[in-house]
Amino acid sequence: MKLTKKAHACVRLEKDGRTLVLDPGGFSEADAAVGADAILVTHEHPDHFDEKRLRSALEADPAVEVWTLRSVAGQLSAAFPGRVHTVGHGDTFTAAGFDVQVHGELHAVIHPDLPRVTNVGFLVDEGRVFHPGDALTVPGRPVETLLAPVQAPWNKISEVIDYVREVRPQRVYDIHDALLTDLARPIYDTHLGNLGGADHGRLAPGACAQV
Repeated sequence: MKLTKKAHACVRLEKDGRTLVLDPGGFSEADAAVGADAILVTHEHPDHFDEKRLRSALEADPAVEVWTLRSVAGQLSAAFPGRVHTVGHGDTFTAAGFDVQVHGELHAVIHPDLPRVTNVGFLVDEGRVFHPGDALTVPGRPVETLLAPVQAPWNKISEVIDYVREVRPQRVYDIHDALLTDLARPIYDTHLGNLGGADHGRLAPGACAQV
């Protein structure tokens, strides 16, 4: 499987000539969802869900389908009947030839005064890749490649390190990193690499890895 890192929390997965895109939000490239056969969205926040971009992708190709939670599906399903699927924790489905399991229910706490939105993570192809969205969800299954949200208003590096230790993946790639400056990146790399207990890598937007 080929994994291509896009900006912020978006990744593209490719196998057997088909493409699955996760979280092509407003911080990602304008063409992040172009060419996708299927799209997964973890939650409604605009850095993960850009309604205009998803509508454009659905309009450009009538075969494209979306799997997401209710808060996002409700904004798209009426315009694209039968092509926007609502999923939640415990669900399984196949999208563009990828087997997907859904894990998690709520976004991480940003502050106790702010209500928590729903959030799901997607475990792809029996643990080959896990994208948790904006939560430190532990899927309870073996994970080969964990996409770790390394910088956000709701987390700190010690929590990310402990999360990697708990999931125990073979390798980790950073996501949710658009607000992380180049000056800070070596610090995050060092801590995650030395303390996480898994092979840690960082991909620039557009860079690829085989997973």
